[in-house]
Amino acid sequence: MAKLRKWTAYRTLERPYTRFSKYRKKGFVKSRPGKKIIKFDMGSLGEGYEHYPVRLAMISKDDAQVRTNSIEAARIVVLRRVEKKYGRNGFYFKIKAVPHHVIRENPLAAGAGADRLSTGMKHSFGKIIGTAARVFPGDTIMELYLPEGGEALGRDAFRVVSSKLTVRTTTQPIVSKK
Repeated sequence: MAKLRKWTAYRTLERPYTRFSKYRKKGFVKSRPGKKIIKFDMGSLGEGYEHYPVRLAMISKDDAQVRTNSIEAARIVVLRRVEKKYGRNGFYFKIKAVPHHVIRENPLAAGAGADRLSTGMKHSFGKIIGTAARVFPGDTIMELYLPEGGEALGRDAFRVVSSKLTVRTTTQPIVSKK
């Protein structure tokens, strides 16, 4: 089974790839990997988030790409910590960073027989290996809405989650717009 490459190869933001070709059928990305994030909204979906007094947001400090694997790992950590105390419907959690950006790699073979395996940079579009969310400073990555007295738990959950993400983050309360 192939393992993931180090994220330092993909962390920095570059211009999203746009393929230009004089042939229409070669002017777009042909395939896309499946979603790894199972849900983007969790908790009490029917009631929404309006009646929760504690509202926290995880906000990015840098611009980077956040891979779907790390967003899914963060989602699982927050759910485990919050569901222990409030159950399945005692909170509302929303992931706002949606991974649309396609990540590619152009594996080059080295060693004996490499000339027959690799085309070098001649067809260097690369093979699609995953997707990532492009995050800029000030963007909200995820939001958590909790009942009264849950701010300490929410901040602790976001503190643990920040180690799973490839970007520096801060936790801020959401100011109500009323």
